[in-house]
Amino acid sequence: MAPYPDNDGPVDFSDVTGGASTSGEPRTYVVKKGDSLSKIAKQFYGDMKLWKKIFEANRDKISNPDLIRPGQQLVIPD
Repeated sequence: MAPYPDNDGPVDFSDVTGGASTSGEPRTYVVKKGDSLSKIAKQFYGDMKLWKKIFEANRDKISNPDLIRPGQQLVIPD
């Protein structure tokens, strides 16, 4: 069996310029028990210190960054 049965060879992805979603929808996260903004920042950015980025994007939902609740849906900015 040929390695590429549906075409003549490997697919050329050289014109692809990113891996982000094109849906236009912002990335979101639903807070779970035990979460903190720093834990969420570590999960999405690899750096706990970037919690302020999430806080600023969710000022309309969070008045105190130490008081997030399970079930809250947060926007996770790029």
